[in-house]
Amino acid sequence: MLTYSVVGLGNLGEKISSNLLKQGFEVTVYDIDIKKSNKLADMGAKQASSSFEAALGVDGFITCLPSPKISTEIMIGENGAISNMKPGSSWIETSTTDVSELELVATKAKERQINTIEAPVTGGVHRAEKGIITVLVGADQINYYKHEEAIKAFGGKIFYLGNVGSASVLKVVTNMLAFANLIGAVEGLMLAKKAGLDLTTTYHAIQASSGNSVEFETVAPVIFNGSFDTSFSLKLACKDLTLMSELGDKYKIPMKFTKLIEQMFIDAKNKYGDDEWTPNIVKDVEEVTGTTIRAPNFPDKMMDYKDVVEFLDNKNKKINLRN
Repeated sequence: MLTYSVVGLGNLGEKISSNLLKQGFEVTVYDIDIKKSNKLADMGAKQASSSFEAALGVDGFITCLPSPKISTEIMIGENGAISNMKPGSSWIETSTTDVSELELVATKAKERQINTIEAPVTGGVHRAEKGIITVLVGADQINYYKHEEAIKAFGGKIFYLGNVGSASVLKVVTNMLAFANLIGAVEGLMLAKKAGLDLTTTYHAIQASSGNSVEFETVAPVIFNGSFDTSFSLKLACKDLTLMSELGDKYKIPMKFTKLIEQMFIDAKNKYGDDEWTPNIVKDVEEVTGTTIRAPNFPDKMMDYKDVVEFLDNKNKKINLRN
């Protein structure tokens, strides 16, 4: 069985690591916050003291980091990981990254006989936890097949898109669509609330309508709850929308809608903070209208629709028992 390292143990990296461990892979982990690697060590992971050390001897070096520049620094900066990776091994990039940065690192890696697989994921952290998140793959096909079992260990639907660079383009497209759906959901739900509609009924009706989306199904409940917990920050959203805008400029596509959404998220980030979750963008509408979009008994974490329904049913049963 192939061996792997995971560098970057945030909301996504920790879940990738745990799913690899559950499937029997030997995994080495590293994060600048040692508390994050301690949890995985309890599950059987080896702990490295640096990303450079984590790269030694493994077949696949997985990065899950917050920005393209950090990935580039980890890979080819001072004491870069590729200088400690064995020939024939693979860098597996799961972050949402800039195509030019990705290609730069891939070129440097190839010079040392190291392969590159881009494998950004999409679908929400709740799916990553279950190991069913969608994975978009850009790589040499033979190299992808070599690591397919590991990718299947942390992914559900896997789409092979072609050469390195292809998956990064599609990932920023999917993220832009998610953010657009979030803004639409916020404005639509506020209109429903101000018009006196019951928000629980509204939620189920929209889910059954042509206006539904995965973003609506999974994010509306945490807005209703007030936790806003998507485990995805406004800072990361702005980064991804900027990447989308830059791709539009590169291909000479007018990106009026994307740039509008980008500015809305930049404004929210500046107003509410870099590390606040994306649904905090609702606060601007709530402050202007003097109305909050809250509904009782919804979960504080993202779930797929069928799990939301089950959660609400259980909540209502408990309420009925108390009454």
